Amino acid sequence: MRGVVFTGKTELTEGLTVRDPRPDEVKVRIRAAGLCHSDLSVVDGTIPYPTPVVLGHEGAGEVEEVGSSVTSLEPGDRVILSTLANCGLCPACESGHPTMCPQSIGKLGRPFTLDGEPAWQFANTSVFTELTVVKERQAIKVDPDVPMETAALIGCGVLTGVGAVLNRAKVAYGQRVAVFGVGGIGLNVIQASRLAGATTIVAVDLLAAKEGFAREFGATHFVDASSNDAVAAIKDIAPGGVDWSFECVGHPAVIRNAVDALGWGGNCVILGVPPADTEASFLVSGMYMDKGIMGCRYGSSRPRFDIPLIVDLYRSGLLKLDELVSRTYALDEFEGALDDLRRGELARGVLAL
Repeated sequence: MRGVVFTGKTELTEGLTVRDPRPDEVKVRIRAAGLCHSDLSVVDGTIPYPTPVVLGHEGAGEVEEVGSSVTSLEPGDRVILSTLANCGLCPACESGHPTMCPQSIGKLGRPFTLDGEPAWQFANTSVFTELTVVKERQAIKVDPDVPMETAALIGCGVLTGVGAVLNRAKVAYGQRVAVFGVGGIGLNVIQASRLAGATTIVAVDLLAAKEGFAREFGATHFVDASSNDAVAAIKDIAPGGVDWSFECVGHPAVIRNAVDALGWGGNCVILGVPPADTEASFLVSGMYMDKGIMGCRYGSSRPRFDIPLIVDLYRSGLLKLDELVSRTYALDEFEGALDDLRRGELARGVLAL
């Protein structure tokens, strides 16, 4: 079967196979896969990963085969995939924090073969291919009225951005928010902040062309960081600073700006993924007025609860998801799609399989 692999370079191959599902797994035929910066981070080395690895982690498709102990799905079901291969049994899972499950972190699998040799699965999913195998709990059933290109985005970009606001930060009515980086994650932070009732939502990006996107999704203000002091501009808009800042870029200088933009009692939520050895700095004296810095993994999400909720919000018109799809690509257009992602031209690009 066809798929995109990284072997030290990216390539589209027809030499992939995937094993049959184990008792608690399902085999899924991928219909759509979103392009995310995490995939780019594997390619450029920001996220170290063993090779060869089948890329992609934001996808949706149809169940083709189920393992012997699977009860919630059957062949033909349309599903959204989650990267969270949590166990469901440990204290973290039982207390509603599956992103903290030890089984969901650093457990690498090799269900694929490439030209007869084992190949790794990226982020427990690998969706830049025609077929993949995931745990039953990673495949969340979705009704056929949700387009596959839209459904694919929910499992990472939407879940991370919306979850960061609603689950981790719990933004409240009337609060002031700054969002650094208007990509797929940032746009979902913006629209979730609007949904949560934030009255000032400042979008910050180096590309002035992204202002239209930002305002469409709910930003009340836009700061072009290429020609403005972002922190000063934010404090002109929100005197004293914001209640919440969300760093969606993964750069130490941007993290510093996001911290400096906080007002008294404000908190910075870090979503961007820099290289693993990156260090960031801040003025300790600036933190004493009850300011905080928070990490956030995968939107602090509970995918089997949050994904159906996001679908309901989408159906009701409260979340924009179709509008996130900037362009669709065939699988053999992957390299061009990757270039568009690097140039910052996409809210989200989608591979249609």
